[in-house]
Amino acid sequence: MFAMPAKSIHKNEYSVLLRRLRELRTEAGMTQVDLSTALQRPQSYVSDVERGSRRMDLLQLRELCNACGQSLTEFVDEFEQELEQVRPIRKPPKRPAR
Repeated sequence: MFAMPAKSIHKNEYSVLLRRLRELRTEAGMTQVDLSTALQRPQSYVSDVERGSRRMDLLQLRELCNACGQSLTEFVDEFEQELEQVRPIRKPPKRPAR
């Protein structure tokens, strides 16, 4: 029987994402209230996102990044760079000998 892969919320990568979202806000000098005001959302929305109890789609992530003064592409680039340091190095599968 096959084991089900872990849900993304249980992966180390997701905890890195949540930490990066909090850092993005705090490095912008914003409180959760400041960010929620910029997003025209309740403060609980920002709290839920940062705790991982609310997921965002790509457009919402872009809006959050922009409200903190960073582009989505910059955020993703920094996220990917950090993941490269966190992820175990996976060797490519061996090809059968011919």
